Amino acid sequence: MSKVVDVLKCKCPNCRKGDVFSEGGNIFLFKMPKMNSRCPECDFKFEKETGFFFGAMFVSYALSVAQMIISLVLFWYFVDLSPVRVYIIIASIAILMSTLNFRLSRSIWIYIFYKN
Repeated sequence: MSKVVDVLKCKCPNCRKGDVFSEGGNIFLFKMPKMNSRCPECDFKFEKETGFFFGAMFVSYALSVAQMIISLVLFWYFVDLSPVRVYIIIASIAILMSTLNFRLSRSIWIYIFYKN
């Protein structure tokens, strides 16, 4: 369970102390999160090769789809809103969660390929 917490906190998979991201980003200011190239604590290199984080795009897509499906079920079936309102809510949630998904997908991708 501690690995899941470390993934959610975007901690280094090697030492679990250093942060993967130096800046969190802000969707309202149009700032994307800034990622450290190496862990500030143990000097672990996060990007194994050029294009390593290309696969994190698929993880981000899966997270976005899951969030959209949960929103659809919640607001259409349980709250019983109109399809247009549900669409607007889903689009808003996708936009607002984009920086979180970016950070989380890269963290998950790093942990998938980390070997002790």
